[in-house]
Amino acid sequence: MTSKPSTSDGRAHSTSHTSGMGMRGTSSSHSPRPFRPCADCTCSPGLLSRQGRRASLFLRQLENSRRSSSMLLTELKGASGSNTAGNGSVYSCDSLCATNREVNTTDRLLKLRQEMKKHDLCCYIVPSCDEHQSEYVSLRDQRRAFISGFSGSAGVACITRDLLNFNDDHPDGKSILSTDGRYFNQARQELDYNWTLLRQNEDPITWQEWCVREALEMGKGLGNKEGMVLKIGIDPKLITFNDYISFNKMIDTKYNAKGKVKLVSVEENLIDNIWPDFETLPERPCNDLLLLKYEFHGEEFKDKKEKLLSKLNNKSSSAATPAKTFIVVALDEICWLLNLRGSDIDYNPVFFAYVAINEDVTILFTNNPFNDDISEYFKTSGIEVRPYDQIWQHLKKTTAAQAASAEHKFVVPDGASWQMVRCLNVLYDGGTVKGMALPNYIMIHSPIDVLKSIKNDIEIKNAHKAQVKDAVCLVQYFAWLEQQLVGREALIDEYRAAEKLTEIRKTQRNFMGNSFETISSTGSNAAIIHYSPPVENSSMIDPTKIYLCDSGSQFLEGTTDITRTIHLTKPTKEEMDNYTLVLKGGLALERLVFPENTPGFNIDAIARQFLWSRGLDYKHGTGHGIGSFLNVHEGPMGVGFRPQLMNFPLRAGNIISNEPGYYKDGEYGIRIESDMLIKKATRKGNFLKFENITVVPFCKKLINTKLLNEEEKAQINEYHARIWRTVVHFLQPQSISYKWLKRETSPL
Repeated sequence: MTSKPSTSDGRAHSTSHTSGMGMRGTSSSHSPRPFRPCADCTCSPGLLSRQGRRASLFLRQLENSRRSSSMLLTELKGASGSNTAGNGSVYSCDSLCATNREVNTTDRLLKLRQEMKKHDLCCYIVPSCDEHQSEYVSLRDQRRAFISGFSGSAGVACITRDLLNFNDDHPDGKSILSTDGRYFNQARQELDYNWTLLRQNEDPITWQEWCVREALEMGKGLGNKEGMVLKIGIDPKLITFNDYISFNKMIDTKYNAKGKVKLVSVEENLIDNIWPDFETLPERPCNDLLLLKYEFHGEEFKDKKEKLLSKLNNKSSSAATPAKTFIVVALDEICWLLNLRGSDIDYNPVFFAYVAINEDVTILFTNNPFNDDISEYFKTSGIEVRPYDQIWQHLKKTTAAQAASAEHKFVVPDGASWQMVRCLNVLYDGGTVKGMALPNYIMIHSPIDVLKSIKNDIEIKNAHKAQVKDAVCLVQYFAWLEQQLVGREALIDEYRAAEKLTEIRKTQRNFMGNSFETISSTGSNAAIIHYSPPVENSSMIDPTKIYLCDSGSQFLEGTTDITRTIHLTKPTKEEMDNYTLVLKGGLALERLVFPENTPGFNIDAIARQFLWSRGLDYKHGTGHGIGSFLNVHEGPMGVGFRPQLMNFPLRAGNIISNEPGYYKDGEYGIRIESDMLIKKATRKGNFLKFENITVVPFCKKLINTKLLNEEEKAQINEYHARIWRTVVHFLQPQSISYKWLKRETSPL
């Protein structure tokens, strides 16, 4: 978003996308770039991104480049009456920098391997997440992007140090980047020659298996000396305890390498050690907190706390004694529970914190500043505030104080880090004290994850308001874009278009920023699932090709995530057919009535069936949960093929996206995404249904009505009529937006 996030299963220099409390956003450089030698110069988008620099030189060069393109267009039109000549196009722009590479990672990897030598590591793992297991992280936590140059939101970097190379000054080795299907194209473009892409669910091994195999291979080369331990290192805050256990189990069972290969904790983060040698190490954000009013959250903290404690008591009732304190780790869960919001991570209204909560006290560990009103709120709510880093001391100290007790002291979520469990086990050896079995903590799936996903009546009402606001903005945007590109034959690049959309959104009351980095993509760029336009050298939007816009807003009323694929001139039959197949899948899912306790895993095929009938598919999930002025990706439920979705059925009150797509590499991409509320199906017993709460029309030019049946035509016409009734009141009758909406919502 990421990069967006649009599908459930990035960034040039910082630019403000703010309003209200000041949520920030960054732009990403994901466009195709040819291979050229790189001097790692300061124009590297990777360097610009993490230091938030805006280089005026680049802006001047970009403007000169655009002027050159305009002059070339005039000359070509005069000479041939055509907009293109040879293989050139006025809709693309050559690089401003002759060293057109993202990040040269050679020296970074060398420095990292030197650090690995100090810790006797043969392999080091660099995850994407922060210590809260966040999907989207602050600049300070983009360690994997720093070492690899890959800016997508999901992926793991694994780096080996060849133990057979005894040159301590220049250790070498291998490096891989493992990511999912959303990012294959992007990773190929952003990774340099030092890296190999490991494609999740397509290549025969996982990144965990790769690490163990490489370690064992080095062990063979050293003769498998007795007592030799091959160490794979990781920061224990950046891996969940469950993943740590799974890794060790794989080492033992699949490779029978227990004692030979070991996953070890390296509390001193090695990326942080070398980062200042190349760039200024970003500071961890620590912005003002925002207290939501009841009209936006609909449920007070004391009521949420009571619900949570009730769930915890049920969870721990089978244990010998009731659990005492629950540790809240996920940032969006903390925000939901306390009715607070922040702006520490771009596009995500969260702040860095932990919470320890029990019947007697709630302790918030954070460094973020807050005003007198929030201070009074903390006092009346019984919330004690302590510094962020004191969470670790609190866990150790409380555990030590209860060393002789037979009670459970803590309940931790299954997303808790290995480091958190290590702190809880600080006095324990194998879970025993003085010979007595002592399970000093229990681990459960966080009840807040499910509670948060079920919107209350006020949140649902506000979600509708947010959708109408965003629909008005998108209608104005698409009307403007058509007028500029077709009516005035203007040259507008993807980035400038995305910025225009943000400007339009800022006119809406309670707009707090974008909910992810806008995916504004023309032609072949739309085939990159999580593409975001670079600030400099962004492609010109070509009105003769498909344009995909995936964007969302953060309003106080709620979060939106909407994708519309449009064509401004004459699409090909193939584009129309495939757009219609994608549309048919979304419509089918929207019509579905299904039993309660149905997981989204079971209905994913509904949206894919029409593409499958033509041998087509898409490499992302069909739907993800959406927060209420929170993260645009919200669990635990969703619609997709991830096995874990089987554990979390869809529930009334969930808001999820419906976003089938199709992507033809090198040519175009199609995605149609609307947000749906899950409701009780009246007169259907214990059944549920979907309500499409997004009110933005589909692209009529791209619909092949011959592929639609009568039910589908009626569904589209009814939807477009509802959009017209809902949105028209916010448009001036003589405006281009009014005329655009009237045309696009007219019956098929």
